[in-house]
Order: sequence, then structure tokens, then C-alpha cells
Amino acid sequence: MKKKELSVIGWKESIDLPDWGINDITAKADTGARRSAIDVKHIIEMPGNKVQFDIALHRNDRNSTQTIVSSISHQTHVRSSNGEEHERYFVTTQIRIGQTTKTIELSLVNRKNMTCRMLLGRKALENDFLVDSTQTHLTRANRKLKIVSKIQILKPIK
Repeated sequence: MKKKELSVIGWKESIDLPDWGINDITAKADTGARRSAIDVKHIIEMPGNKVQFDIALHRNDRNSTQTIVSSISHQTHVRSSNGEEHERYFVTTQIRIGQTTKTIELSLVNRKNMTCRMLLGRKALENDFLVDSTQTHLTRANRKLKIVSKIQILKPIK
């Protein structure tokens, strides 16, 4: 059986979230992390096993957000890099890195003190990517973040 050729990416890449209409968000590839995470605020549990949240689009301007409503894939306790345990929602969406598009699971977390808005863990990278930790933006030049479409916002449960 022929082995699939993996795409080489840098430790930091501009990626797209096509399901959510977001292009060019900066993500850090972290082979030390098992799961992936995205920087959000204002998480509201909705009816029908859904969650509404605001993605913080820019590191220096947390008021620049995109509101998303997504199905909850599951909730679980996660231990952060500083050793604290928190209950987190997980959602599933597509990412596009270079020419590769795949579905991944993301935990919703406040990453306001982190450099990158997203973290791509091993489960998101496996079977498709090799990370060159000496390089950044190998799949395309770092570009300014773009919102391609607005998502419908639901009312919270009272």
C-alpha cells in the first residue's frame, strides 16, 4: 500500500474556516497538544444541543468577533497547559490549510493571553500534515483576516 504524502506546514499558518465564513485566521500547530482550540467569548448553550459563541478574530482587538452557532459534539474536562482543569464545549468544523480541507474538532476556550487565535493539536494534524518548527506560513503568506459571510444568531434559552 502506498503511503499518503503529507503536506509540510510551519508552526504558524494562516488557515480558513469555510463553514463559518472566516478566512486567514492565524493558527499555531502544536504537536504537544492532543486537541485543538479556538479563542472564543460569550458562550451560550442553545436548544437542540447547540452552542452560540463569538470567535475573537484579532489578538489586539477582542471586540472584533464573528458570532457562530454550532452543534455541540461533546463536553468534557480538559487540562490546560498550566495544569488547570475546565469543562469545555467541543464543536466540529472544516479547516483549510493550503490545499487540504478536513473536518476537525475544536474546544471553545478563552485564549486572550495567547499569541494565536487557534491551536491545532495532534488529532487535527494527523494523517495530513508534518510540522516544520523552524518555519511559518509555508502554505501561503500571512494575510489579513477576512470575514466572508455572516452567520445567523439564535436567541439564548431563558
